Amino acid sequence: MKKIISLFLLLLFFFPISIFAKEKVTLYFFHGDGCPHCAEEEKYLNSIEGNYKNLNIVRYEVWYDEENAALLQKVEEAFEITRTGVPTTLIGNTVIIGFGSSTAARIERAIEYYSTHDYEDALKKIKAGTFEKKEDDESFEKQEAESDEELTIDVPTVGNVNLKNLSLMSAAVIIGLIDGFNPCAMWILLFLISILLGMKDRKRMWALGLTFLLTSALVYMLIMLSWIQIAVQITTIIWVRNAIAVVALIGGVWNLRSYFTAQDSGCEVVDDKKRKSVFKKIRKFTSEKSFFLALVGVIGLAVSVNLVELACSAGLPLVFTELLVLNHTSDFMKFLYTCVYILFFLLDDLVVFFIAMFTMKVTGISTKYNKYSHLLGGIIMILIGILLLIHPEWLMFQFR
Repeated sequence: MKKIISLFLLLLFFFPISIFAKEKVTLYFFHGDGCPHCAEEEKYLNSIEGNYKNLNIVRYEVWYDEENAALLQKVEEAFEITRTGVPTTLIGNTVIIGFGSSTAARIERAIEYYSTHDYEDALKKIKAGTFEKKEDDESFEKQEAESDEELTIDVPTVGNVNLKNLSLMSAAVIIGLIDGFNPCAMWILLFLISILLGMKDRKRMWALGLTFLLTSALVYMLIMLSWIQIAVQITTIIWVRNAIAVVALIGGVWNLRSYFTAQDSGCEVVDDKKRKSVFKKIRKFTSEKSFFLALVGVIGLAVSVNLVELACSAGLPLVFTELLVLNHTSDFMKFLYTCVYILFFLLDDLVVFFIAMFTMKVTGISTKYNKYSHLLGGIIMILIGILLLIHPEWLMFQFR
């Protein structure tokens, strides 16, 4: 009888525990030795591990372990992820790429969510080959999306604007505008306009001028989008990011030097001899009787000008594309932000061109604007360069 009572009391003691015990939530942490963001997340995970009794953290090093790298690739394929890299965190059916203040908060929200909701170990199913990606109305991602909607405001004439995207949009506007005040393109545009104003055919004037501007915008955009595709693959490599930071610092110092030492708004990359050669070519193709040949000449001029302009920009496009990659924006948003950048990059040229076409007078941007753009651009680039080196997560413009 005593044995039966003892067994009953033992069962009575453990039964409530078995009811209320939470299922273990496993967090899979894919990292690379030498990756600074991985080291930051490792430190962060160690600091919160003791706060969750039901949390189990499994770590996979992928830069030197081929099996772990192959496993990460399977995870990316299973979740249809095109943006690869470390750190990558997998909790339940949630994949979080990169690490910063916003992702740290998201990791904790995911842990808390799966601690109180149905938990499914996606990695076990991926290893077994039974994983199927599915949309669930009650999923963590659905909950996050609803929270994102709370950060969306309705702006008259503009529509819905997500506050999480506001800082990147501001960066596109400001950096693009600063890049646009570029003397290496302005002097060519002004000379081209002066030649066009001497024509009697106004349609030809508009066609050649707009072709120059639109080709310039297209070439600049293609260069930036191409660099984005490269940066997506290599930006997680620490020395590459540091190299970009150094370019930003050098470009910033060069801009500040230009602000304090430049005597005029002329381009320092192209000397007087090359300018005379360009002027000669402009006169030649604009005087062509064949409109097609004149158009081809303008297109060729726009392409060559933009290659020179990249050198004169001192790394501004490179720094901006790095911001896009650092924030893990989607391909569509990368394209959208680049379009905004190009629009404001071209804004001063459009203003000068349209004023000239309507007034039939050549009017350039005041040299003081070019000078102050060097000052502002230099400050921004130095700040971004320093943050890329010591606090890159501060450049992740996220509210959550």
